[in-house]
Amino acid sequence: MPHPVDPTTTDAWRELSDARDDLEPDLRGWFASDPDRARRMSLDAGDLHVDLSKNLVDDQILAELVRLGEQVGLAERRAAMFGGERINVTEKRAVLHTALRAPRGTVVEVDGTDVVPEVHEVLDQIYAFADKVRSGAWTGVTGRRIKNVVNIGIGGSDLGPVMAYEALKPYGQEGLELRFISNIDPTDVHEKTAYLDPEETLFIVASKTFTTLETLTNARLAKKWLLDGLAERGAIREGDSDQALAAIAQHFVAVSTALDKVSEFGIDPANAFGFWDWVGGRYSVDSAIGTSLVVAIGPERFAELLAGMHTMDEHFRTAPLERNVPALMGLLNVWNSNFLGAHTHAVLPYAQYLHRFPAYLQQLTMESNGKGVRYDGTPVTTETGEIWWGEPGTNGQHAFYQLIHQGTRLVPADFIAFANPSHPLKDGAQDVHELFLANFLAQTAALAFGKTAEEVRAEGTEESLVSARVFEGNRPTTSIMAPALTPSTLGQLIALYEHITFVEGVVWGIDSFDQWGVELGKKLAKEVGPAIEGDADALAAQDPSTRGLIEYYRDHRGS
Repeated sequence: MPHPVDPTTTDAWRELSDARDDLEPDLRGWFASDPDRARRMSLDAGDLHVDLSKNLVDDQILAELVRLGEQVGLAERRAAMFGGERINVTEKRAVLHTALRAPRGTVVEVDGTDVVPEVHEVLDQIYAFADKVRSGAWTGVTGRRIKNVVNIGIGGSDLGPVMAYEALKPYGQEGLELRFISNIDPTDVHEKTAYLDPEETLFIVASKTFTTLETLTNARLAKKWLLDGLAERGAIREGDSDQALAAIAQHFVAVSTALDKVSEFGIDPANAFGFWDWVGGRYSVDSAIGTSLVVAIGPERFAELLAGMHTMDEHFRTAPLERNVPALMGLLNVWNSNFLGAHTHAVLPYAQYLHRFPAYLQQLTMESNGKGVRYDGTPVTTETGEIWWGEPGTNGQHAFYQLIHQGTRLVPADFIAFANPSHPLKDGAQDVHELFLANFLAQTAALAFGKTAEEVRAEGTEESLVSARVFEGNRPTTSIMAPALTPSTLGQLIALYEHITFVEGVVWGIDSFDQWGVELGKKLAKEVGPAIEGDADALAAQDPSTRGLIEYYRDHRGS
């Protein structure tokens, strides 16, 4: 793997630095003098219509951003990823989440082996399983139909499936409820199993290695809940190991490749759905990790999700950089972050069903690009990693928009909306969705164009209040619209942000596909555990702050 290009040494970076120094943002003036700006800076990718015109760029800056992408080797890195090269260098792995949604007959090779047939073999297994659950052919140990499916995972094994399930609730099967357990806080298991009937509940345990501490702890708690509940109902005899094993086999399946550990837990290895080391956790919702989603929306709709992702993959793979939506959005994020000093990035979906989308993007982007060294082990030469956050509109308007509009910090924002609502409702004669979209459109206009002191005075505002009511504008936004929130458009949105994340990582020269930063805390947690339990030597080995907090805990536990 060649060494990454230092972006700060490129001609394009120098030109962008000069453009930044000369920049006098004036979106009002730019639009007034260039009636074609919005049309020229709007692009389509699949079903997504993306308007970049309210960003703080002109044609020359956009051209230099494209040139920056060319000079850091974006096209070459993109080809390496799609070609199955081991671009995750610290883990010596290929990065082929795109193969998970490749149509049958496509050839994607890793070390000379076409992986697409394997992908579709696993998909077929998952689809057959989901059909059994959805049809009632798969029953609990007492023969009753499964009505509740509980996914147990954490990180990518939770955030992707729960986000997509919430986004696609209108496509779920009536009478089938999904819940998701992720937090090791025992409250999570307690609340997510509350009011469920164990005879009608199926658990999906998602852990590639079947060793993830949080997931396996929660799985054992779920197993106890199931067996205790069945015993209380007389469905099995307490202490009967054969009946317990039969119950576990009917009420638990796994997403894992560690079949020996799956079997030790009591799950039939035939009911374990695997995936590959070239699938990163935060890129895995379209793998077997999405099994719970397949059960919820059905194989046909899940296939539409995959097709939507593939549509965006093909756009990213083939479109020239100057018309490539993920490339341009990623390069604009670099512009905002490295040249305009923005530290955070808001994602504001005007769709209630996307309420978990910002949380999903937090892991995707910050676990990928929160790195301080480049993929060759040398220090980065720029700021890396934006802080991603957000809430659905219009809720956010009554929470944090004040800071975006009039605060001292620059917060670029992506606004997402759909032409057709999931549930068309009227308030009298008023189409509520049109009222909703009016807010979406008004917010991006207000952020871009603001309100001058003269306009405030013309409204008859008292002079002492004028400055408080001035909006300076020139707050950058990107607007994304689609016909409706469907499995296909959700897939396109997911893949769009996957590729945006990749583009930023290429510019910064980092490995966007490892996550060593999450390992240290896990290791230390195992070392701290004995000290909490009362091991004096382990307690003495802790730093003074940790030791004091443990002593406080032990003094107050049970008080």
